[in-house]
Amino acid sequence: MTSELFAICFDTARPSHAARFWSGLLDRESAEGPGGDVTILPADPTGFRIRFLPSQEPKTAQNQAHFDLTSTSPDNQRETVARALRLGGSHLDVGQLPEEGHVVLADPDGNELCVIEAGNRFLADTGPIGALACDGTRDVGRFWSEALRWPLVWDQDQETAIQSPNGGTKITWGGPPVAPKTGRSRVRFELAVPAGVPWEAEVDRLISLGATRTGPGGSDDGPLPLLDPDGNEFLSCPRDRSAGG
Repeated sequence: MTSELFAICFDTARPSHAARFWSGLLDRESAEGPGGDVTILPADPTGFRIRFLPSQEPKTAQNQAHFDLTSTSPDNQRETVARALRLGGSHLDVGQLPEEGHVVLADPDGNELCVIEAGNRFLADTGPIGALACDGTRDVGRFWSEALRWPLVWDQDQETAIQSPNGGTKITWGGPPVAPKTGRSRVRFELAVPAGVPWEAEVDRLISLGATRTGPGGSDDGPLPLLDPDGNEFLSCPRDRSAGG
């Protein structure tokens, strides 16, 4: 047993506002945390949470990761887009071409998302959240494959993708050129170390794979902040002390 992907975390000035959008869009329940954070609960026991954490840092650039939502038909794609707009989302121009089939939107906090056209073979059988699409190198994709022990399902032309052995959402990295970071990542992974697995030993394993510590924390002190090989922040915590409970 190794680290589990407990949550995808978003920094936001309005956690309740952002969570209301995503809860309605994905038809999932939400739960408020003790620190002003709000969590969208997973659709099944093997899924990950989506956590919205309070932050006063303004969004100044395109996020380095966004969700790709799947569609079962053209009508379903239109319905998803319409629901997102009703919930407070908006259309977004990131340079997509008119002939491209996906629709680019932003949630009420400006976080990018795509509604992918029906028939996308790469995202077949992944579920409503087909992918978390990230900027990143091949090295970071291979790091996360080893860190989570999720197999690589794509490794070609510097692009990588991993997926849990249980199926579900894929995590992809688009390869170079990778956009330069501007401050702390607004979208981060939170890992939980299962009960019975020595937390310190698991942190040492992550470091041996290429992670680095960024400060104090961990175990009784709360989640430990780490960096992956591309310099993206993530958190590690024993399962019974994970920030989301």
